[in-house]
Amino acid sequence: MPIGTATTPAEPAADVLARYLRPGTLSLAALPPLSLYVHLPWCLKKCPYCDFNSHEQGGEIPQERYLAALRADLEAALPFIWGRPIHSVFIGGGTPSLFTPAGIEQLIADVRARLPLEPACEITLEANPGTFERERFKGYRQAGVTRLSVGVQSFDDAKLRALGRVHDSAQARAALEEAAASFDTFNLDLMYALPGQTLDELDADLREALSFAPPHLSIYHFTIEPNTFFAKHPPRLPDDDTAFDMLDRIAERTAAAGLERYEVSAFARAGHRCQHNLNYWQFGDYLGIGAGAHSKLSFPHRVLRQIRFRDPARYMAQALAGAAIAQDDEVKREQLPFEFMLNALRLKEGFEIARFGERTGLPLTAIQAPLERAEQQGLIERDWQWVRPTARGFDFLSDLQALFL
Repeated sequence: MPIGTATTPAEPAADVLARYLRPGTLSLAALPPLSLYVHLPWCLKKCPYCDFNSHEQGGEIPQERYLAALRADLEAALPFIWGRPIHSVFIGGGTPSLFTPAGIEQLIADVRARLPLEPACEITLEANPGTFERERFKGYRQAGVTRLSVGVQSFDDAKLRALGRVHDSAQARAALEEAAASFDTFNLDLMYALPGQTLDELDADLREALSFAPPHLSIYHFTIEPNTFFAKHPPRLPDDDTAFDMLDRIAERTAAAGLERYEVSAFARAGHRCQHNLNYWQFGDYLGIGAGAHSKLSFPHRVLRQIRFRDPARYMAQALAGAAIAQDDEVKREQLPFEFMLNALRLKEGFEIARFGERTGLPLTAIQAPLERAEQQGLIERDWQWVRPTARGFDFLSDLQALFL
C-alpha cells in the first residue's frame, strides 16, 4: 500500500513499518526527541473564533469508550515508535478538563503502561475556567498531571461574552488561584487585539494576569480563521498599528515582571518553559492520538505526517477496530526546509545550524540562499553555530518565514 493512504487492520503492522523503513532520499543520523499529544475533542460550547477540531458536548461524554479508543490507538502505533522514550505529554482539546480526574488518571496510567516516559517527563493538561471545581484541579495533580494550562483569554467580562467564552472573570481568578496552589508550574493563556479592545483595556488584562505571578504566559494575537462563525460574521478589530502597540506593551510589561520572551508568543520565568511546545518548535517528533490528532514521525530515510479521523464517533469506531489513521503522507524533500524554519524561527534564540541537518537529513545548502536574503534584509543574525531572528525578524516573522517557502 503506498504512503498517503490510511492503514487498515488487514495490513500487518510489520508490513506498514517496512514501508516506512525502506531506503529513501533523506539520511537522518539520529531520531529527534518524541512527544505525545492526546486530543480530547469535546467542549461545553464551540467558541465563534475556534477552528480546532472541537465538538460541543451534547449530553454525557462517552469517557470510557473514548479512553478505550485511545488505548487501542496507542497500541496500534507502538511498532512505529518502539523503544523511543517520551519527552513530554500534552492533553489538549477541546476542553480536557471536562474529563474527570479519575478519567485523566486512567489515561496517564494507560500511557505509562505502554510507553517509556523520561524521568522528568512534563505532562500538561489544558483547562477551561468554565469547568473549574476546586477539588477537580487537585485531582488532576494527584492523577499525574505536572502542568496546567488555563485558557483565560481575558479578564474583561464584556470581552469574554464577545468571544463566546463560557466562563467569567471571577471563575478565571478562582481557577488561577487553584492552579497556583496545586501545581509547581502552570500556564496562563491570554489574547490581545480582541474585538473592540483598546490599549487601556489590554493594560488592565495584563495587570490582572501578572498579579498571579504566572510561571508561564502565552499571549496570542486574536485572528479570524476560515470556517468559523466569526469568518461569516466578522467583528470589528483593532487596526494593525494598535495591535503593534499592544505587542510592544506586552513585551514591556512581561519583561518588567521577570518573564523572558523565549518564543514569539510565549513568556516564562527561568525553569518554566513549556517543554512540549519547545519540542514542536525545535522540529522534534510527536505522536498524536485522539480524534483529528496529527503526528510527525521521523525514520532514517523519511519524515511522515499522520492524521487521525476527525469525527469523535468515527474515530472511536476506527480506533477500536485498529485503524485510527485516516491519512499518512511522506513529507516531501522540498517541503522540509520550510517546515523546519516555520517552527525554528519562532524561537528567540533561533536554532543551532547543526540541528537543521539532524532534523531534516538535508545539507545546509538547502537553505543557504534564503538565509543570505534574510540576513541582507536584517531579519536574522548568524554565526558559525547559530541562526537567530533579529528584533525586526520577530516583528515581521511571517515575512521571514516566507523566504523559505
